[in-house]
Amino acid sequence: MKPLLRLLPPRSRPLLFLLATAMAVVMVDSDLASDRAALVGLRSAVGGRSLLWNLSDTPCNWAGVTCAGNRVVELHFPGMGLSGELPVGLGNLTQLNTLSVRFNALRGGVPADIASLGLLRNLYLQGNFFTGEIPAFLFGLQNLVRLNLANNNFSGTISPELNKLTRLGTLYLEGNQLTGPIPNLNASPLDQFNVSFNNLAGPIPPALAGKPATAFEGNSLLCGKPLADCNGSSGNGTSSGGSLSGGAVAGIVIGCVIGFLLLLMILLFLCRRRKPSKEVANKDIEEPNQSEMQNPSAVGEGAKSSSAHSVAAATGAKVDAKGLASKSLVFFGNTPRNFNLEDLLRASAEVLGKGTFGTTYKATLEMGVVMAVKRLKDVIVSEKEYREKIEGVGKMNHENLVPLKAYYFSRDEKLLVYEYMSVGSLSALLHGNRGAGRTPLNWDTRSIIALGAARGIAYLHSQGSTISHGNIKSSNILLSKSYEARVSDFGLAQVAGPAPNPSRVDGYRAPEVTDAHKVSQKADVYSFGVLLLELLTGKAPTHSLTNDEGVDLPRWVQSVVREEWTAEVFDLELLRYQNVEEEMVQLLQLAIDCSAQYPDRRPSMAEVSSRIDEICRSSGSQDGGIVDETSQQTYSVDSGAPPSA
Repeated sequence: MKPLLRLLPPRSRPLLFLLATAMAVVMVDSDLASDRAALVGLRSAVGGRSLLWNLSDTPCNWAGVTCAGNRVVELHFPGMGLSGELPVGLGNLTQLNTLSVRFNALRGGVPADIASLGLLRNLYLQGNFFTGEIPAFLFGLQNLVRLNLANNNFSGTISPELNKLTRLGTLYLEGNQLTGPIPNLNASPLDQFNVSFNNLAGPIPPALAGKPATAFEGNSLLCGKPLADCNGSSGNGTSSGGSLSGGAVAGIVIGCVIGFLLLLMILLFLCRRRKPSKEVANKDIEEPNQSEMQNPSAVGEGAKSSSAHSVAAATGAKVDAKGLASKSLVFFGNTPRNFNLEDLLRASAEVLGKGTFGTTYKATLEMGVVMAVKRLKDVIVSEKEYREKIEGVGKMNHENLVPLKAYYFSRDEKLLVYEYMSVGSLSALLHGNRGAGRTPLNWDTRSIIALGAARGIAYLHSQGSTISHGNIKSSNILLSKSYEARVSDFGLAQVAGPAPNPSRVDGYRAPEVTDAHKVSQKADVYSFGVLLLELLTGKAPTHSLTNDEGVDLPRWVQSVVREEWTAEVFDLELLRYQNVEEEMVQLLQLAIDCSAQYPDRRPSMAEVSSRIDEICRSSGSQDGGIVDETSQQTYSVDSGAPPSA
């Protein structure tokens, strides 16, 4: 049989070719339209406030969407604030090979039509609130290589049907509510495996015995290599044939009660003996009352000699006479040793702020010296490691860092003594009271602050590839009398635990960061990008303060710029300076580059510092005074007159 094309008259063949081409184009457009419909359904269900897509554009240009051959092949939405339930319809993305919705607030079950994604290789659902059993339809996705369901609320058992996934190399199920035994998963390589912190029981299969013990921890009823041997784990001191007799139980109970009473009497006796000496030791170190701690203005307003207003009273420091004798302040560099720990604790105190790692006080010593004292909380490292890391912080020497002058360490107290920055933080200037008599921050001031902060962070990064700040935010950018930016709190993320309510930090945190103590230099760049956006927009980066839609600052800026409403982004105060509009846009673009979703797309801090320096030079920003161009009034370095936000 001859091909159909040869049977047609020669004049008809070009027409047939054009018809076939048109049909192919229609089919491609139809497939992309199907992908588009699935994504619009996803956005409506879980991301209306987070997935800020221009619906008039092609889906291939939407944030988080990757296409190949005019089909959607990857979806990456990590830490995007998605909430609700994944909708039915994702199964229409038939060319999808990667789906990542990790670290959001998604709940409910996994939609069954994901079973239609036969090309799916990577499925990342960790860090959500998914419930129910591990869906059986996942075992039919023969191309699946990575499956991460960690830190959800999945329940039920781990099915041996997972052996159907012969290409599976990563299986993370930790942090769920799974029960029962672990099946013998020996049909796939499983290079990465973790089932820790579930409710699993029974022996660990031989195929998994070579995995590290951390892959199984948090399951008290698991046994066998690499955990304790199953034969030894069942012994409980009773005979195998029955339980303890009633007399034995009664004897144990009575013995426990008597032992508890004896221990209580001993403790009461010791407390009574120590009470007089403790009262003498704490004569000048009184605990602050609740009203003083909640009202910073109540601390430090009285006479300097009053112990109720001392650093010891304000911090509630527990340093007794023995501690004063055995330990002292450790000073750095050329810091004058004209005061000691006792002088510091007796100094008048005023609360400056409560931050991520502790509370900071303004301490005015009797000789008139003013220092800033930070009382760390929840130190998570040993004394040796703490001293090593703080010694490293003390050696950091740069004009754009707040210098650490001294520190004190004891079992109960960890104090850091810094140079006092009289103007305060950038956050207070940007978002504080705009009352009468204060001057708004102009372009020159903001650009110089950005440059100084960038130089300080770039210096930190230059000290080693593993050294990062870890807590960059506007409240940690302090200003000297000449309004030079000084970076504070560097080096503390590795020694102290974060605050229990880190909402103020979340707006600066890079999407890939899951552990506040492990922040890379590229994550610092992201935080600095948010800081630049804060300088340019005048908006705080946290969800509740940015705008009515609750969208975080980088995505809000990108959505506005994408719609070519760039002027809408800038703080109204900056729009008065028409002659530096180009430089403002350049700094805005740099901020967007720094806050890119993927770390490898962000510049280094050295490059950031260099680009800001060029912008400042082109706009004519100069160090020295802070000028309000509307009134032509200059506040000199020596006047101390503060500008406002």
